[in-house]
Order: sequence, then structure tokens, then C-alpha cells
Amino acid sequence: MTLRELAIRYGFLVLLFGLIAYFAVSADGFASPQSAVFIFQSVAITGILALGVTATLVVGGFDLSIGSVATSAMMAAAYVMVVLEQNAVVAVAACLLIGVIVGLINGFLIVYMRVPDLLATLGMMFLLVGLQRIPTEGRSIATGMTMPDGSVATGKFSANFLALGRHRFDFFIDNLLPASVVVLLVLALLIWFFLEYTRFGRMMYAVGSNPRAAELAGAPVKAYKIWAYVISGVFASIGGILLAARLGRGDIASGNNLLLDSVAAALIGFAVLGASKPNAFGTAIGALFVGVLLQGLTMMNAPYYTQDFVKGAVLVVALVFTFALSHRGKA
Repeated sequence: MTLRELAIRYGFLVLLFGLIAYFAVSADGFASPQSAVFIFQSVAITGILALGVTATLVVGGFDLSIGSVATSAMMAAAYVMVVLEQNAVVAVAACLLIGVIVGLINGFLIVYMRVPDLLATLGMMFLLVGLQRIPTEGRSIATGMTMPDGSVATGKFSANFLALGRHRFDFFIDNLLPASVVVLLVLALLIWFFLEYTRFGRMMYAVGSNPRAAELAGAPVKAYKIWAYVISGVFASIGGILLAARLGRGDIASGNNLLLDSVAAALIGFAVLGASKPNAFGTAIGALFVGVLLQGLTMMNAPYYTQDFVKGAVLVVALVFTFALSHRGKA
């Protein structure tokens, strides 16, 4: 194996472990269990949304609406429980329904209306950003708030619902592993197995690499593409559920960075083990990388306005590993 091949296959993992080692030495407390908890919590929601983006990347698409879907699901969960005074089951069902509906609309616009995926999902993003603000006239949702009609919202988040975002399992150390991380691990394993070892998943890769050939082989290309956006919408809504459960309120501004971090994680996944394609394992590693990076920068008191620059630089490096080096290796 040549040096270039080693760099393509293992370069990003070396970068990840080097980053962890650097922060462990340079940032006091970075190597502590408490720091690990913060990293796990930051990774969970970002990773889940990134896994949804991965499904659309597999079929040759892209979903820019995931952040707004997650925020809409969070606001819907808060509205159902705080304003409508319904239970957690109804709230979760409403959020998942939002994800399915948005995914179907995105898929319909892209597949049947032939709207480019970036434009369709960008339009959906703006639509949801505006729609989620209408019921409360742009205010966050919390118990005791005054509604636009003058009534007071007296409902509250159920304990079972809040446990989804706040409960921690014992893992070598008491209260170390957040429930949201368990959800991420389960979803990551499911989507990895689905994409790599099922006929449906392999056909999604075929659709993404050569839709015309897949169609000639008898694959229902349009259905596969629509299902990819439904998966993305459902994963984004699950992320919104966990975010609502963690915050215990419907915070209108809490999902601002979800899109950028999730897209970064999904694209970084291309570079993991030289995959050069969207894949669930790489996406999970990419989400971990983003979490480690942000936690380390925060603990080193790096100004908040430099974090996006550093994330962008890391993403560029990952894409160099993925495309420039690998293409030169094939030349």
C-alpha cells in the first residue's frame, strides 16, 4: 500500500485521534468523563440529522431542510404538550408525522416536479422556518406563556418525554451515557445495516451512482428517491424530539446550527477509511469529530466566532482526502 493510499484510507482517523490527544493535553478536563458526556450529547442530535442527510446523498440528492424539520418537530412537541395538553405519545406521533409529510413533499417536488434538490429543500427550509413561528407569533413555547389570544398555556412536558433527552445510563461510571446517544447508536446501526446489507439499501446506492442503469434494471428509481427523503425527514424529526426533551421547551432559536453541523458530519464521512461515498459509519465518525472539535475549542476558550471557520477548514481537509487524493490515485 502506497503512502497516498494510506493517507486516503487512514488519514482522517489519524487526524481525529491527533485532535483528541491535542485537546487532552492542552485543555484542562477534556479527558474527563464529564467532558465525554458533553461531547456525546452534542454529537447525538447532530449525528441523527446527519444520518438522514446520508440517506439522501446515497441516492444522489441532498436535503437542506433537516435543520428546520428538527426545529419544527421540537416546536410541535412543545405545542402539543404545553398548549394542547396532550401526552408524550401524541407529541412523538405528531413530530414523526411532520417528518414523513415533509419528506414526501420534498420527494414529490424533486422527483415529479423536477425541482433541483437543493432548491426544493431550500424552499422547504424557509417555509418551515416561517410556519413554525405562526402559532405563537414568533415566541418560544414554555409552560405559563401567554398565547396570542390572551389565554395561558398550562400544560407541561411529561417526565417520560423529558427522559428521552435527559436520562443517563450507567456505563462504567454512573450517569455517563445519555439516552439520546443510545438512540443515535441504534439508528446508526440500523441505517448502516440497511444501506450495506439489504437489497433496498444496495439499490439506493445504485440509484445514486447511475439512475438510468438502475431504471433499465427494473428498479423503481422514483420510489427509492422519495423514500430517501422520507428517511431524512423522519430522522430530522427524531432529532427535534430529542432536542425538545433536552430543553424542556420549544426554543425558536435552538436549531440554528443543526444544518451546518449535520451537513459537515455527513460530508466528513466521505473521508473515513477512504470510502469516497456517503456511508453511515463515516457519518457517525464525522459527527464525533465535530463534537470533539467544538468541545475542545470551547474548553480552550476559543472565541465562538472562530468555531465555524475551524469547522470549515476541517471539512475542506476531509474533502481533500476524499476527492483530490483519491482521484489522483486513480489517474
